[in-house]
Amino acid sequence: METKKIILDCDPGMDDSMAIVMAVKSPKLDVMAVTTVNGNYPVDVTCINARKVLELLNRTDIPVARGMANPIIRKSPSDPFTHGKDGQAEAFLPDPKIPLSKLDAVDLIIETVKANPGEVTLVSTGPMSNIAMAMIKAPEIKDMIPEIIAISGAFGLNDYAFLNATGDTPQSEWNVYVDPEAAKIVYESGVKLVCLGLDVATYFDVNFSDADIARLEKSDKPEAKFLLNAIHFVNGRGFDAYCTVIDCMAVAYAIDNTLVETMDAHVGVETKDGLTLGMTVIDRRHHFVWEHLPFIKVGRKADCGRFLGLLMDLVLA
Repeated sequence: METKKIILDCDPGMDDSMAIVMAVKSPKLDVMAVTTVNGNYPVDVTCINARKVLELLNRTDIPVARGMANPIIRKSPSDPFTHGKDGQAEAFLPDPKIPLSKLDAVDLIIETVKANPGEVTLVSTGPMSNIAMAMIKAPEIKDMIPEIIAISGAFGLNDYAFLNATGDTPQSEWNVYVDPEAAKIVYESGVKLVCLGLDVATYFDVNFSDADIARLEKSDKPEAKFLLNAIHFVNGRGFDAYCTVIDCMAVAYAIDNTLVETMDAHVGVETKDGLTLGMTVIDRRHHFVWEHLPFIKVGRKADCGRFLGLLMDLVLA
Protein backbone atom coordinates (compact mmCIF):
# COMPACT_ATOMS: atom_id res chain seq x y z
CA MET A 1 0.00 0.00 0.00
CA GLU A 2 1.33 3.41 -0.98
CA THR A 3 1.53 5.76 1.98
CA LYS A 4 1.34 9.54 2.07
CA LYS A 5 4.30 11.28 3.70
CA ILE A 6 3.25 13.96 6.18
CA ILE A 7 4.67 16.35 8.73
CA LEU A 8 2.19 17.00 11.55
CA ASP A 9 2.64 20.57 12.80
CA CYS A 10 0.67 20.90 16.03
CA ASP A 11 0.19 22.45 19.46
CA PRO A 12 -0.95 19.61 21.77
CA GLY A 13 -3.64 20.12 23.28
CA MET A 14 -5.84 17.05 23.72
CA ASP A 15 -7.28 17.19 20.20
CA ASP A 16 -3.81 17.57 18.67
CA SER A 17 -2.76 14.61 20.81
CA MET A 18 -5.58 12.56 19.29
CA ALA A 19 -4.54 13.78 15.83
CA ILE A 20 -1.08 12.34 16.51
CA VAL A 21 -2.67 9.03 17.54
CA MET A 22 -4.78 8.95 14.39
CA ALA A 23 -1.89 9.83 12.06
CA VAL A 24 0.60 7.42 13.58
CA LYS A 25 -1.85 4.50 13.62
CA SER A 26 -3.08 4.98 10.04
CA PRO A 27 -1.46 2.54 7.59
CA LYS A 28 -2.08 5.14 4.87
CA LEU A 29 0.19 7.79 6.41
CA ASP A 30 3.94 7.94 6.94
CA VAL A 31 4.58 10.48 9.69
CA MET A 32 8.01 11.91 8.87
CA ALA A 33 8.07 14.28 11.84
CA VAL A 34 5.97 15.99 14.46
CA THR A 35 6.73 19.69 14.82
CA THR A 36 5.34 21.68 17.71
CA VAL A 37 4.34 25.31 18.06
CA ASN A 38 3.00 27.75 20.60
CA GLY A 39 -0.80 27.76 20.55
CA ASN A 40 -3.08 25.93 22.93
CA TYR A 41 -0.15 25.99 25.36
CA PRO A 42 3.40 27.39 25.34
CA VAL A 43 5.76 25.50 23.06
CA ASP A 44 7.69 24.02 25.99
CA VAL A 45 4.47 22.22 26.95
CA THR A 46 3.41 21.26 23.42
CA CYS A 47 6.77 19.65 22.60
CA ILE A 48 6.57 17.61 25.81
CA ASN A 49 3.00 16.53 25.08
CA ALA A 50 3.82 15.42 21.54
CA ARG A 51 6.59 13.17 22.85
CA LYS A 52 4.31 11.81 25.58
CA VAL A 53 1.86 10.63 22.92
CA LEU A 54 4.53 9.06 20.73
CA GLU A 55 5.88 7.17 23.75
CA LEU A 56 2.33 6.06 24.57
CA LEU A 57 2.20 4.58 21.05
CA ASN A 58 5.74 3.15 21.17
CA ARG A 59 6.74 5.28 18.17
CA THR A 60 9.88 6.87 19.51
CA ASP A 61 11.40 6.66 16.03
CA ILE A 62 9.43 9.70 14.86
CA PRO A 63 11.39 12.93 15.45
CA VAL A 64 9.77 15.75 17.42
CA ALA A 65 11.04 19.29 17.00
CA ARG A 66 10.38 22.35 19.14
CA GLY A 67 9.12 25.28 17.11
CA MET A 68 8.14 28.91 17.43
CA ALA A 69 7.57 30.10 20.99
CA ASN A 70 5.61 33.16 19.86
CA PRO A 71 3.63 34.40 16.88
CA ILE A 72 5.70 36.03 14.15
CA ILE A 73 5.16 39.65 15.21
CA ARG A 74 2.73 39.78 18.14
CA LYS A 75 2.37 38.53 21.68
CA SER A 76 0.65 35.21 22.21
CA PRO A 77 -2.90 35.42 23.56
CA SER A 78 -4.20 33.27 26.39
CA ASP A 79 -6.57 30.49 25.32
CA PRO A 80 -9.96 30.91 27.05
CA PHE A 81 -10.60 27.18 26.60
CA THR A 82 -8.46 25.01 28.89
CA HIS A 83 -7.16 21.56 28.06
CA GLY A 84 -6.33 21.02 31.73
CA LYS A 85 -3.26 21.46 33.88
CA ASP A 86 -1.14 19.24 31.63
CA GLY A 87 -2.69 20.33 28.34
CA GLN A 88 -4.00 16.79 27.79
CA ALA A 89 -7.29 16.73 29.72
CA GLU A 90 -5.34 15.94 32.90
CA ALA A 91 -4.31 12.50 31.73
CA PHE A 92 -0.92 13.18 33.35
CA LEU A 93 1.02 10.86 31.06
CA PRO A 94 4.60 10.04 32.15
CA ASP A 95 7.28 12.58 31.31
CA PRO A 96 8.88 11.67 27.99
CA LYS A 97 12.32 10.11 27.77
CA ILE A 98 12.96 10.63 24.05
CA PRO A 99 15.02 13.72 23.25
CA LEU A 100 13.90 16.51 20.98
CA SER A 101 15.32 16.72 17.47
CA LYS A 102 18.58 18.64 17.26
CA LEU A 103 16.89 20.75 14.57
CA ASP A 104 14.21 23.22 15.49
CA ALA A 105 10.80 22.80 13.88
CA VAL A 106 11.35 25.38 11.14
CA ASP A 107 14.60 23.77 9.99
CA LEU A 108 13.18 20.25 10.27
CA ILE A 109 10.28 21.24 8.00
CA ILE A 110 12.70 22.77 5.50
CA GLU A 111 15.10 19.81 5.52
CA THR A 112 12.36 17.18 5.29
CA VAL A 113 10.60 18.93 2.40
CA LYS A 114 13.88 19.45 0.52
CA ALA A 115 14.86 15.80 1.01
CA ASN A 116 11.49 14.68 -0.37
CA PRO A 117 10.47 17.32 -2.94
CA GLY A 118 6.86 17.09 -4.01
CA GLU A 119 6.12 14.30 -1.55
CA VAL A 120 5.52 15.73 1.93
CA THR A 121 2.06 17.03 2.82
CA LEU A 122 1.97 19.41 5.76
CA VAL A 123 -0.88 18.77 8.19
CA SER A 124 -1.34 21.87 10.33
CA THR A 125 -3.45 21.66 13.49
CA GLY A 126 -2.06 24.68 15.31
CA PRO A 127 -1.11 28.27 14.50
CA MET A 128 0.86 28.47 11.24
CA SER A 129 3.92 30.18 12.76
CA ASN A 130 6.38 27.35 11.99
CA ILE A 131 5.17 26.87 8.42
CA ALA A 132 5.17 30.59 7.66
CA MET A 133 8.66 31.00 9.08
CA ALA A 134 9.91 28.04 7.03
CA MET A 135 8.53 29.78 3.91
CA ILE A 136 10.23 33.04 4.89
CA LYS A 137 13.56 31.34 5.60
CA ALA A 138 13.52 29.04 2.55
CA PRO A 139 10.96 30.34 0.03
CA GLU A 140 12.05 27.68 -2.46
CA ILE A 141 10.20 25.02 -0.46
CA LYS A 142 6.86 26.49 -1.54
CA ASP A 143 7.28 24.79 -4.92
CA MET A 144 8.13 21.48 -3.20
CA ILE A 145 5.05 21.17 -0.96
CA PRO A 146 2.21 19.34 -2.72
CA GLU A 147 -0.47 20.33 -0.22
CA ILE A 148 -1.16 21.84 3.17
CA ILE A 149 -4.18 20.52 5.08
CA ALA A 150 -5.08 22.77 7.99
CA ILE A 151 -7.55 23.19 10.79
CA SER A 152 -7.88 26.86 10.04
CA GLY A 153 -10.54 29.52 9.81
CA ALA A 154 -14.26 30.03 10.25
CA PHE A 155 -15.98 30.77 6.97
CA GLY A 156 -19.62 31.31 7.87
CA LEU A 157 -20.94 28.46 5.72
CA ASN A 158 -23.23 27.29 8.54
CA ASP A 159 -24.14 28.21 12.11
CA TYR A 160 -21.36 26.10 13.60
CA ALA A 161 -18.67 28.38 12.18
CA PHE A 162 -19.64 31.08 14.63
CA LEU A 163 -21.60 29.31 17.36
CA ASN A 164 -18.41 27.42 18.19
CA ALA A 165 -15.92 30.21 17.44
CA THR A 166 -12.68 29.30 19.19
CA GLY A 167 -10.71 32.52 18.76
CA ASP A 168 -11.03 35.39 21.21
CA THR A 169 -12.86 37.67 18.79
CA PRO A 170 -16.51 36.99 17.94
CA GLN A 171 -15.97 35.33 14.56
CA SER A 172 -12.45 33.91 14.58
CA GLU A 173 -10.86 30.48 14.84
CA TRP A 174 -8.09 29.97 17.39
CA ASN A 175 -5.24 28.88 15.11
CA VAL A 176 -5.66 31.92 12.85
CA TYR A 177 -6.38 34.27 15.75
CA VAL A 178 -3.13 33.37 17.56
CA ASP A 179 -0.94 34.25 14.56
CA PRO A 180 -2.95 35.91 11.80
CA GLU A 181 0.18 37.20 10.09
CA ALA A 182 1.49 33.64 9.76
CA ALA A 183 -1.86 32.46 8.40
CA LYS A 184 -1.84 35.29 5.85
CA ILE A 185 1.63 34.25 4.66
CA VAL A 186 0.59 30.62 4.22
CA TYR A 187 -2.78 31.46 2.63
CA GLU A 188 -0.97 33.71 0.13
CA SER A 189 1.94 31.33 -0.51
CA GLY A 190 0.51 29.76 -3.64
CA VAL A 191 0.80 26.26 -2.14
CA LYS A 192 -2.36 24.17 -2.52
CA LEU A 193 -4.18 24.83 0.75
CA VAL A 194 -7.17 22.99 2.18
CA CYS A 195 -8.68 24.79 5.17
CA LEU A 196 -11.03 22.78 7.33
CA GLY A 197 -12.61 25.48 9.40
CA LEU A 198 -15.02 25.43 12.29
CA ASP A 199 -17.81 24.97 9.73
CA VAL A 200 -16.83 21.28 9.56
CA ALA A 201 -14.44 20.71 12.48
CA THR A 202 -16.69 21.72 15.38
CA TYR A 203 -19.90 20.07 14.27
CA PHE A 204 -22.16 18.87 17.08
CA ASP A 205 -22.71 15.68 15.03
CA VAL A 206 -19.07 14.85 15.77
CA ASN A 207 -20.00 13.16 19.01
CA PHE A 208 -19.65 9.73 20.54
CA SER A 209 -22.56 7.34 20.99
CA ASP A 210 -23.10 5.18 24.06
CA ALA A 211 -21.87 2.26 21.95
CA ASP A 212 -18.66 4.16 21.12
CA ILE A 213 -18.08 4.92 24.79
CA ALA A 214 -18.64 1.25 25.64
CA ARG A 215 -16.07 0.19 23.02
CA LEU A 216 -13.53 2.60 24.46
CA GLU A 217 -14.22 1.36 27.99
CA LYS A 218 -13.65 -2.26 26.94
CA SER A 219 -10.38 -1.53 25.17
CA ASP A 220 -7.04 -2.11 26.85
CA LYS A 221 -5.35 0.35 24.48
CA PRO A 222 -3.79 3.30 26.34
CA GLU A 223 -4.84 5.62 23.52
CA ALA A 224 -8.48 4.51 23.99
CA LYS A 225 -8.20 5.31 27.69
CA PHE A 226 -6.68 8.69 26.79
CA LEU A 227 -9.63 9.55 24.53
CA LEU A 228 -12.17 8.34 27.08
CA ASN A 229 -10.58 10.49 29.77
CA ALA A 230 -10.66 13.52 27.46
CA ILE A 231 -14.35 12.98 26.71
CA HIS A 232 -15.17 12.83 30.43
CA PHE A 233 -13.00 15.91 31.02
CA VAL A 234 -14.82 18.12 28.49
CA ASN A 235 -18.27 16.76 29.35
CA GLY A 236 -17.60 17.61 32.99
CA ARG A 237 -16.96 21.21 31.99
CA GLY A 238 -20.17 21.51 29.95
CA PHE A 239 -18.65 21.00 26.49
CA ASP A 240 -19.55 18.40 23.88
CA ALA A 241 -17.14 15.61 22.97
CA TYR A 242 -16.29 17.10 19.56
CA CYS A 243 -13.80 19.28 21.49
CA THR A 244 -11.57 16.23 21.99
CA VAL A 245 -11.12 15.47 18.28
CA ILE A 246 -11.35 18.78 16.37
CA ASP A 247 -7.84 18.46 14.96
CA CYS A 248 -8.41 14.86 13.90
CA MET A 249 -10.46 16.14 10.96
CA ALA A 250 -7.28 17.30 9.19
CA VAL A 251 -5.63 13.90 9.63
CA ALA A 252 -8.82 12.18 8.47
CA TYR A 253 -8.80 14.32 5.30
CA ALA A 254 -5.16 13.38 4.69
CA ILE A 255 -6.20 9.72 4.91
CA ASP A 256 -9.40 10.04 2.84
CA ASN A 257 -10.26 13.35 1.19
CA THR A 258 -13.77 12.17 0.34
CA LEU A 259 -14.70 12.67 4.00
CA VAL A 260 -15.00 16.43 3.47
CA GLU A 261 -16.65 18.24 0.58
CA THR A 262 -14.71 21.39 -0.30
CA MET A 263 -15.30 24.52 -2.33
CA ASP A 264 -12.83 26.85 -4.01
CA ALA A 265 -12.94 30.38 -2.65
CA HIS A 266 -11.09 33.66 -2.49
CA VAL A 267 -10.25 34.17 1.19
CA GLY A 268 -8.56 36.99 3.06
CA VAL A 269 -7.14 36.92 6.60
CA GLU A 270 -7.78 39.98 8.77
CA THR A 271 -4.62 41.09 10.59
CA LYS A 272 -5.87 44.39 12.01
CA ASP A 273 -6.41 44.50 15.77
CA GLY A 274 -9.95 44.84 17.01
CA LEU A 275 -13.33 43.23 16.51
CA THR A 276 -12.39 41.26 13.39
CA LEU A 277 -8.80 40.20 14.17
CA GLY A 278 -8.20 36.69 12.84
CA MET A 279 -11.33 36.51 10.72
CA THR A 280 -11.09 34.51 7.49
CA VAL A 281 -13.32 36.34 5.02
CA ILE A 282 -14.68 34.67 1.87
CA ASP A 283 -15.55 36.87 -1.08
CA ARG A 284 -18.62 35.03 -2.45
CA ARG A 285 -19.95 37.83 -4.63
CA HIS A 286 -21.13 37.29 -8.19
CA HIS A 287 -19.59 40.61 -9.27
CA PHE A 288 -16.61 42.75 -8.32
CA VAL A 289 -14.85 39.85 -6.55
CA TRP A 290 -11.50 40.69 -4.97
CA GLU A 291 -9.59 38.27 -7.16
CA HIS A 292 -6.29 39.32 -5.59
CA LEU A 293 -7.28 37.37 -2.48
CA PRO A 294 -5.72 33.88 -2.29
CA PHE A 295 -7.74 31.10 -3.93
CA ILE A 296 -7.93 28.12 -1.57
CA LYS A 297 -10.07 25.09 -0.80
CA VAL A 298 -12.50 25.45 2.11
CA GLY A 299 -14.30 22.59 3.82
CA ARG A 300 -18.05 23.02 3.63
CA LYS A 301 -19.56 19.66 4.53
CA ALA A 302 -18.14 16.68 6.41
CA ASP A 303 -19.37 13.11 6.60
CA CYS A 304 -19.35 13.05 10.39
CA GLY A 305 -20.43 9.42 10.65
CA ARG A 306 -17.62 8.12 8.45
CA PHE A 307 -15.14 10.41 10.18
CA LEU A 308 -16.03 9.05 13.60
CA GLY A 309 -15.98 5.49 12.27
CA LEU A 310 -12.46 5.97 10.91
CA LEU A 311 -11.31 7.59 14.15
CA MET A 312 -12.74 4.83 16.32
CA ASP A 313 -11.29 2.08 14.13
CA LEU A 314 -7.80 3.63 14.31
CA VAL A 315 -7.93 4.30 18.06
CA LEU A 316 -9.01 0.73 18.77
CA ALA A 317 -6.77 -0.94 16.14
